[in-house]
Amino acid sequence: MHDELTKEDIKKMRQELDYRRLELMPGLIEEVKRTRAFGDLSENFEYKAAKQAQNKNRSRIRYLEGMIKSAKIIDDDSAEDEVGLFDKVEIYMPEDDETEVIQVVTTVRCDPRKGLISKESPFGRQVLGKKVGDEFTVQVNDSYSYKARIRSITKMKDDGSAPLLEY
Repeated sequence: MHDELTKEDIKKMRQELDYRRLELMPGLIEEVKRTRAFGDLSENFEYKAAKQAQNKNRSRIRYLEGMIKSAKIIDDDSAEDEVGLFDKVEIYMPEDDETEVIQVVTTVRCDPRKGLISKESPFGRQVLGKKVGDEFTVQVNDSYSYKARIRSITKMKDDGSAPLLEY
């Protein structure tokens, strides 16, 4: 399976890889060497913490490399009157009588608490391609669904401000 990512996603991943390999890793290696000199490794918390940080960094590097290698590059273009990636969308939910503004983003940049909704989520799949005034139903699970309506669409481009997910 390929992850659908934008050129900006790949660019951000490569930047993080460079940082982790060229800046972070040398410091972590030095910290492991420094803490190893403290003595008995079985009771050396500093050494264990340094090794854990080094392993976490290596794991993140492998994750980013795998994502880049298996990525399918997608465009973030859409019709002028349709919801596309990174567009700001005002959505009305009649059940709660609430309005919310969201952006539909790729899976590696989502953060629902900040209104950044994954295009792969039930909500994101329903919103993409809709027009102002369109009503849709989001099926959360077998026993719960809710209705929503598109109130407005503000066309946006990926400005790189949405950060990559940590994990």
